[in-house]
Amino acid sequence: MMTRQLLLTLCAILLWSPVVHSTGTVHHRIAAQIEPEAGRLEVEDRITLPPGNRQWTFLLHAGLDVEVIGDGAKLTPAGDDFHLKRWRLDLGEPAPVTLRYRGRIRHGLQEIRQSMGRTRQWSLGLIAADGAFLSGQSGWYPTSAAGSAEELVTFELTISLPRGWQAVSQGAGPQLRESADGVQVTWEATHPQDEIHLVAAPFHHYRRATPVADAQVYLRSPDRRLANRYLEATAEYLSLYDRLIGPYPYAKFALVENFWETGYGMPSFTLLGPRVLRLPFILRTSYPHEILHNWWGNGVYVDYTQGNWSEGLTSYLADHLLRAQRGEDRAYRRDTLKAYRDYVDRARDFPLRAFRGRHSSATQAVGYGKGMMFMHMLRRELGDAAFLAGLQRFYAKNRFRVAGFADLRAALESESGRDLRQTFRHWTERAGAPHLELADVQLGEGTDAYRITGTLKQTQDAAPFPLMVLLVVHTATDGVETTAVRLDGREAAFDLAPSARPLRIAADPYFDLFRDLVAGEAPITLSNLFGAERGLIVLPSSAPAELAAAYRRLANAWARDQDGWQIRSDAALGQLPADRAVWLLGWENRLLGRFGEHAGDFGLDLSDRQVRLPGGESAAAREGLVLTRTQGSRPLGWLATATPQSVDALARKVPHYGKYSYLVFAHGSDENRLKGQWPIGATDLMVWFGEDRPKLPLPARPPLTAAMER
Repeated sequence: MMTRQLLLTLCAILLWSPVVHSTGTVHHRIAAQIEPEAGRLEVEDRITLPPGNRQWTFLLHAGLDVEVIGDGAKLTPAGDDFHLKRWRLDLGEPAPVTLRYRGRIRHGLQEIRQSMGRTRQWSLGLIAADGAFLSGQSGWYPTSAAGSAEELVTFELTISLPRGWQAVSQGAGPQLRESADGVQVTWEATHPQDEIHLVAAPFHHYRRATPVADAQVYLRSPDRRLANRYLEATAEYLSLYDRLIGPYPYAKFALVENFWETGYGMPSFTLLGPRVLRLPFILRTSYPHEILHNWWGNGVYVDYTQGNWSEGLTSYLADHLLRAQRGEDRAYRRDTLKAYRDYVDRARDFPLRAFRGRHSSATQAVGYGKGMMFMHMLRRELGDAAFLAGLQRFYAKNRFRVAGFADLRAALESESGRDLRQTFRHWTERAGAPHLELADVQLGEGTDAYRITGTLKQTQDAAPFPLMVLLVVHTATDGVETTAVRLDGREAAFDLAPSARPLRIAADPYFDLFRDLVAGEAPITLSNLFGAERGLIVLPSSAPAELAAAYRRLANAWARDQDGWQIRSDAALGQLPADRAVWLLGWENRLLGRFGEHAGDFGLDLSDRQVRLPGGESAAAREGLVLTRTQGSRPLGWLATATPQSVDALARKVPHYGKYSYLVFAHGSDENRLKGQWPIGATDLMVWFGEDRPKLPLPARPPLTAAMER
């Protein structure tokens, strides 16, 4: 059985997620001293257990020597648990007890491999000259060993550090006291927490008061301009979500720079790596996501016995909402559905109730993607006002408590007056997705009237899902008329009377439903290749030796964790296999002509080693090029560049661009200068009435934030 510590180590690659089922609150009053160079920690922790407790079993780092201070209290070793040691504490009387412990925590960085060469660095706990990183999984303070009956914690934490250092934890702070010997930093969390985080380093501290909470930034080198950008963004997002959901649950939110590349979200702060936090797009993508987790996940805790609802809801109100404010939400939902299609097959699918945390593209496509789409479907069915009111009720009732899908359903039902039991059962307890078909569509024309009849069908092998399908009719008078059709069974007939001559009817053109995409709805992208179970990577045998070695390293990294992928030389192949995905590497690849066959759709020109792309853009052979296309149902990819260093950079970067059809990286750099998707046309969920195929844009819909102004 996987222990809580090991499980969270795997699931916390990108986000810390509380795994708690509270039976009470433990209060810690901690005085800690950190010696960075020695990697040592010394702590005195005065602990108050929940009322009536005379015995407590806890875990502490195995490298710490511990003693109990107090009359009648007894401490007994109770076994080992990976890097932790289990202890049983017996109390003579239920009263506060003090533990004193000291020792070394220095686990270093571990590399956790994901798919297609992607890796994450992680540490179970590290105190070093560069900084300190300690969490509940580090065992730097006593954590409950009660399994499914874990306590939440409150705490007062005072850390003694060398001069020039600062420490960050959750809650209110910092209170600073400097002396000739060093600095003392105090943090306090009076609301129940799932664990205590401690990060320390020689930080430069910036702060700004906002009407919602204190905005703070901790950087490892001074940079007032960068700090101001984060302070301004913090104020903006705190204000947005405070008005949208309810009062922010903490006294501050801080951006903290780590000493390796991370993207962690803790209660009231986020820990980002040096390169990550300086990426210009982070302020409008990952950063609001981490701030919002202080409402969902670190404000209302997740009951993992019911599944992790937090990631889907956070993705919907952060990533999706910000795209909606720019009019890009339809494309975002389509990309989400495409990721599910490309990365999740029957063997890798599972219900939302089984989602705990992300550790692969498939788990992300279900836990984040399907979860986000479920929230969108609830909003479309209940209406913006009832949906928002339900979320606000859910937050107000469960703040600093453990909650699950059942609690979310109860809040939405209370505000909408709807019975959502069947809706939640189908979308949280079942795997899979519906497959829609638009059938038997007929246009009838009278003297002054038009009539469209047809049938909506669900054609997947599994039982039908409850759906509300939007039909959109474009008319010759530039009108757009919509009708919602309830489709809870295998099929439902519709009979429409448009007000003018119809040009086209489309089913679910906004991608409002979690479903299988049909032919024509999505272009070929890199996710088609990275999500393929079987594939072949073809190396260029005539490439210069150093470049060929770099291509070999890339192929090994991408195929390492993919059992169905093989690596071959172009010299050993006469043609490309027709039954699997294929990557071709290098301009020198002998089979590159196969990739270029009938490639006028994206203007590949091999004669002068130039690539022409949509919109008149072009790229040269010395740049880093990545292109996709299909031959039949088989996805093809081609990657080429001029130097071994560029190949190594692309090996790391390209797997993170799964939703794009083509990429161009600047010469001698891993900077992406161009990316995009191939254009798409008609789909199987559209029927045209006539030979003309004009562009028929869909009307923009207001973002969820518009409901706050009504």
